[in-house]
Amino acid sequence: MNTQAENELFVCWTTLGSREDALKIATATVEQGLAVCVQIDPPTESIYRWNGETNRDLEHRLWLKCLSQNLEGLRQEVFKSHPYDTPQWIVVEAVKVDEKYLKWAKETSNLRRF
Repeated sequence: MNTQAENELFVCWTTLGSREDALKIATATVEQGLAVCVQIDPPTESIYRWNGETNRDLEHRLWLKCLSQNLEGLRQEVFKSHPYDTPQWIVVEAVKVDEKYLKWAKETSNLRRF
């Protein structure tokens, strides 16, 4: 395991109301080299407050993995295409990353650079 992964690999997530929107964002971010991998969860039930009311919806969660140099570009691309007024955007730093996976992520990202 690589314990020196600080500021190298991040896992970001957001949720979307339709599988089509999820696939659109996942495909675009991978094709642009902003995310090295995106996983889409099946619908999950979300309960939240919005405009003073409790809401309950089915959403698809996207798990987006990216390198540090692509983090801001990834956020911008997700927000540009996201249909929600206030998208969920949570980012965590991967503290330990398997060396082979990190190598693959770097090679993948470099292949898709602008």
